[in-house]
Amino acid sequence: MVRFKTNKADASVKKRKTKTKKLGSLAKRILAAIVMLPVAIGALWTGYPFVDVLALVVGILLAWEWANMMPNRCSATYMAAYIMALAVSLFVYDTPMVVSTIVLVSFFVWFKAKGEEHRNLLVLGVPYISVGVGSLLWIYQGIIPYPPFNFYITLWFFLMVWAMDIGGFIVGCNLKGPKLAPKISPNKTWSGLIGGIVLAMAVSYLYIYLVIRDDKGMHIFFVVLGGLIAAISQIGDLIESAIKRKLGIKDSSSLIPGHGGVFDRIDGLIFAAPFFYWLFAYGL
Repeated sequence: MVRFKTNKADASVKKRKTKTKKLGSLAKRILAAIVMLPVAIGALWTGYPFVDVLALVVGILLAWEWANMMPNRCSATYMAAYIMALAVSLFVYDTPMVVSTIVLVSFFVWFKAKGEEHRNLLVLGVPYISVGVGSLLWIYQGIIPYPPFNFYITLWFFLMVWAMDIGGFIVGCNLKGPKLAPKISPNKTWSGLIGGIVLAMAVSYLYIYLVIRDDKGMHIFFVVLGGLIAAISQIGDLIESAIKRKLGIKDSSSLIPGHGGVFDRIDGLIFAAPFFYWLFAYGL
């Protein structure tokens, strides 16, 4: 009987500790978001050169993280290669030149990484960073390149990914249920995925209603697209989790308190951004 009471008490303490840990994690996320969101939104609203500088800084941080996430012999060389491909993607407005540079730099990293344990991942860093971060700037400058509409469309995209992250975290932590991909990310659930998609669609409807009041067809299109972007961003999150699991690390770095690294925070953004840009630039 005493043993039963002890076990019950231990379970209660463990449950309280888990709840406290989740609340602490949520508080850290909110605090970091309070710091980061004004910077991102301010740069988008202000435009050139602040948005370009922000994209470059984020890309450089990603290049540093990727080059140092995995054991290798010359991280500085790989980082320089990533930054070179990134800079061309951001500042050279010529598609053949951008594609050629990414291909050539990828080949360079492939030959340089001969004998490295994670050769394929080192090469993957070239297109992942340059196309991912580049697409964020291409969305801003290429889809509707006239202020304030470039701000509105880019902010909408950011909101979809952020809504997926927030909705997935809150709903997943409270409803739990079947795991989404237990071998890749044990904490993610199907309820979290659905909750994130639903929140993204709701945010999309409200946002488009406030920006475009009379076009019902536009409302439906962006609500459906918001759910799709949210789902794609979740795939990007799972891919990042799979990479970290393969490398045996928890976070890409410790640059952002409560969030891990830059890659941990924008994995969904840089994965969904190329799809969103391609859809508007070539698909519609």
